[in-house]
Amino acid sequence: MSLLLSSIFDGISIGSVLLIAALGLAVVFGLMGVINLAHGELIMLGAYTTFVVQNVFKPLGEPWFSLYIFVALPLAFLISGLVGLGLERGIIRYLYGRPLETLLATWGVSLILQQFVRSVNGLLSIALVSFALLFWGGLWLVRRRPDGNQLKTKAIAVLLPLSLAIAGVIGLLIYQSRQTALINPWFSARNVDVTAPAWLKGGLPLGDFQVPYIRLFIIVLTALCVLGTYWFLNKSSWGLRIRSVMQNRSMSACLGIPTEKVDALTFALGSGLAGIAGCGISFLGSVGPNTGQNYIVDTFMVVVVGGVGNLLGTIVAALAIGVINYLVIVGSSSLAVFLASTQTVGAGFVPQFQAATGIDLVEFFNFFATTSMAKVIVFILIITFLQIKPAGLFPQKGRTAEL
Repeated sequence: MSLLLSSIFDGISIGSVLLIAALGLAVVFGLMGVINLAHGELIMLGAYTTFVVQNVFKPLGEPWFSLYIFVALPLAFLISGLVGLGLERGIIRYLYGRPLETLLATWGVSLILQQFVRSVNGLLSIALVSFALLFWGGLWLVRRRPDGNQLKTKAIAVLLPLSLAIAGVIGLLIYQSRQTALINPWFSARNVDVTAPAWLKGGLPLGDFQVPYIRLFIIVLTALCVLGTYWFLNKSSWGLRIRSVMQNRSMSACLGIPTEKVDALTFALGSGLAGIAGCGISFLGSVGPNTGQNYIVDTFMVVVVGGVGNLLGTIVAALAIGVINYLVIVGSSSLAVFLASTQTVGAGFVPQFQAATGIDLVEFFNFFATTSMAKVIVFILIITFLQIKPAGLFPQKGRTAEL
């Protein structure tokens, strides 16, 4: 029973992380129909932000180091949100209504972000900042002219190669200076570890097992994110605009709602929630360039099972998938232990079954008591469920559901 309760709690904590990541994806997918394969990399950026903030606070010692998590959370939300905003403004807004192209484009962005984390250093950062200041600053100056709209195309044709050339020369000069601090990669391909604050170490004893404080913190963080998202979508004016665009984009535009700003805000919000999920994930294991890829499939499963764009369905699906995943592992291992204890009985069912079929039941259930096989079983259950309810637990309502 202690093992069962511990597994259920672990499943809820993992489901909580999936829920934070899926909240933003559910809103973005429900609003714009965009399959964002770079969502996992936004989670990764939140995890790396937590790692950087930890390293900044570490030399300060206590009690400042114990408080770094309260700086890492808003920064992870801000950085991932800004990257998501740039992704929407720079790529996705040109691909609305073209799902295949959007899928391929976001997959390419995910590969770029993974390689960026492996390669980023001071030299690359200075070159990118120089390019951004020259290119976007030049466009801003052109737009301030009375004839800025007419000159925009010509300005891009001139500014783009010029900015690239200047940024390239700056990077080359820095490289030739052989400054190790600027050339060495910040993260590289290796995984890094995030240390939890002292007040999140240990656990709360409940009966025969202990509830880790870090998992309790993740559950509380998830609850706060859910409440904040619910309040924003249902109580704020921009939340009303988002729900209006989700129901009927054309009519919302006719009523004067700025749908482009709604798209950008929604994408930034979903990306920021992914950054917070990355902050929580960083305490559960090592952080690496492929961290987001470990969660992106489960996140999409949560969105599909819960019902696209439905907050309640996302909550139920995330917790259910997390708990079932752990229960499959615990149930298989417990059955294997029980059957192993009955093998010593010569007239028992297990020896007779093994003699008749040649199948070792203990090894059979041990085979399913692994994380990978548990995920396979969850996949099978989800596929079966979607055959019965293809629109998910709580299908979308309104005109968009009929399209």
